[in-house]
Amino acid sequence: MHYLQVLILAIIQGMAELLPVSSSAHVIVAEKLMGLDPSSPEMTFLLVMLHTGTMLAVLLYFWPRWRPILASSQRTRYLKMIVLATVCTGVLALVLELLIENIILMRLLGRERGELEELFKHLPLVAASLFAAGILILWAARHDAGRVGYTHPTELTLRSSIWIGFVQGFCIPFRGFSRSGATISTALIQGVARPAAEDFSFALALVLTPAAIARLLRRLMRSQELSAGTLTASLSTGILGMILSFAAGLVALKLLSVALEKGQWKFFGYYCIGAAFVVLALAVLGI
Repeated sequence: MHYLQVLILAIIQGMAELLPVSSSAHVIVAEKLMGLDPSSPEMTFLLVMLHTGTMLAVLLYFWPRWRPILASSQRTRYLKMIVLATVCTGVLALVLELLIENIILMRLLGRERGELEELFKHLPLVAASLFAAGILILWAARHDAGRVGYTHPTELTLRSSIWIGFVQGFCIPFRGFSRSGATISTALIQGVARPAAEDFSFALALVLTPAAIARLLRRLMRSQELSAGTLTASLSTGILGMILSFAAGLVALKLLSVALEKGQWKFFGYYCIGAAFVVLALAVLGI
């Protein structure tokens, strides 16, 4: 893989993974435009490294904000809500995976083998997911519009954490439905203040990302196509991609915090809707 391609993918992944605009949708389109095969072992390994970079960026950026919570009397309650939301995500994601693979792909569409990854190749579905994410963000921004000067964060409740967890579950099978956009928007709709919504969303990301990396690694090992020589060749590009995605992730998190603080959440919704039409146009053109 050319270093320029790694640079482009790392910046896209690092920025879009942490901004509410869906990194997977952007990466899928970028790969198609550059003629790369997203299912190849080299691309899977690179994606593992890019995810690792953004996870480290989240940890570095949010740790000063999480540390007071974890050192306070609210620690146990906060951790319980993270666990509850993650369980809700896992349950819904598993149900959707079984439904899509066994019912829709195999029984209804007659596929010999149903795999969730097949959905990622269909740009119209990616466009629909982007559009849905944009509508959710606009709805949240409208709901939050009257609290621009709000300074006393509403505590997260069990109800809000359950809703956030279930909505996050929809993001796993549907590429384009931004995880950060969906979770922060759901928190805002539930009455959670902006800083608390942002902190909780990325606390969930820190739990979910290792699971996503493990899934990619499992797929990589099952393919049995990544030889020792290929792995050695991919290591340098992977490390470069991790460093670049880490740096881009830090920039993205700062932009996100500023946008939330200034009440500019709605602009991410407009972007997602505009991006949905661009992706749909690419699908119509057969790209």
